[in-house]
Amino acid sequence: MKKSKIQLTTAQFAKLHEVNKRTLHYYDTIGLFSPDTKGDNGYRYYNFSQSIDFEYIRMLKDLNMSIEEIQKYLHTPDSDSFIKIAETKEKEIDAQIQNLKRVRQILHAKKEQVKFCDTLQEQEIRITECEEEEYLILPYDFSEDDFSDLFTYIKDVWSIEQIRMGIGGFISVDKVLNEEFDDYDGIYTPALSGSSSAQRAIKPRGKYLCGYQKGAWDKLPLMYARMVSFAEENGFKLVGYAYEMGLNEFVIADKNDYITQIMIRIEEKRNSREEGTRFPVENILP
Repeated sequence: MKKSKIQLTTAQFAKLHEVNKRTLHYYDTIGLFSPDTKGDNGYRYYNFSQSIDFEYIRMLKDLNMSIEEIQKYLHTPDSDSFIKIAETKEKEIDAQIQNLKRVRQILHAKKEQVKFCDTLQEQEIRITECEEEEYLILPYDFSEDDFSDLFTYIKDVWSIEQIRMGIGGFISVDKVLNEEFDDYDGIYTPALSGSSSAQRAIKPRGKYLCGYQKGAWDKLPLMYARMVSFAEENGFKLVGYAYEMGLNEFVIADKNDYITQIMIRIEEKRNSREEGTRFPVENILP
């Protein structure tokens, strides 16, 4: 028997395509897709050859075409109309692929941050060799504006995907040395691939003094003081900016488990300890 002559009941056709019978009844009612033949017993049957047409309809639905749009095309199908649909949907798919790549980049970055947090002590200082990194930045005066307005301010400039990368504050080393820890120069976020923003900054490649503080933000001035002391005692000069970033806010229930990272580029005045060495604060600083 030829495939084109194979007749299927609604239940059989629904099972073949793993779709609910009610969907087929609905499509039949609105004239979108109906059984092709009527048997001698009066029942209507789908032909096996209709399977491909049905899957194309499902594909168009998966591509977010409305029932009305699909009906309009099927009413007078032609090659030009299909090519126009295909070209439009290809562009939409490409945009979705790029969006999923950004989502994956964010998810991977957050996963690595959480895994890293599991290796940290309550207070710790490390010297780390960092590659060049691009940041998106925004000047922001925390003393004048209501902090509750910050998110609204950020959304006007950065995409939601970019915000999901995390938002930190940066402050000049001069202010750190003068203990002006609350006088931030602005906020920043690690730039996603292909992100667009007028205000960008490059965090230079080099050695960074990295401090990790567990607990509320009111502990950060003490960590800054300890990092300054550590740099002085070990022959380092702090340069550029200090970059603060929360690492694990999405995976904790207690704010006392919150971990803040502080990164400050250093220049060596003399030979320092081996890069990557870990320095638990309580063991090296008063």
